[in-house]
Amino acid sequence: MSDPDVLPADAAGVLEASRRREEAQTLFYRTLAARASAAGDEQAVERLNELHADEQHHLSRLTARLLELGRAPLDLSGVAVPVGVPEGWEAEARAREIEEVRWYESATAVALDDATAAVLREILEAERQHARELRRKWMSA
Repeated sequence: MSDPDVLPADAAGVLEASRRREEAQTLFYRTLAARASAAGDEQAVERLNELHADEQHHLSRLTARLLELGRAPLDLSGVAVPVGVPEGWEAEARAREIEEVRWYESATAVALDDATAAVLREILEAERQHARELRRKWMSA
């Protein structure tokens, strides 16, 4: 298993490393949304579900691009579910989103094919919006 913080130098490697990160984000937001729902915090549920939807969309876009390159996506079932704390979840989520911005800024600096670079730039913009607002679905369908 490669280091999740080390940016690969090839398109398939960048896509796989990004997929792993996005899977962790989807699990993070899904877990928090379920906890907020159990606590009856409908406002948090809505925000967390919006963020979850975007992160899931990122994962789908990355997977689709990998398939377009003729690569079989790696199994992500081993990605650990991050433990999020429902109270004050925004601070942890913002820190995670800032880290995602850092990752995608680095990833978009790698010499990649145009189609892969475009997908990464689109995800970077959505991650910047997440870090600023921690709400809304920014990715178009």
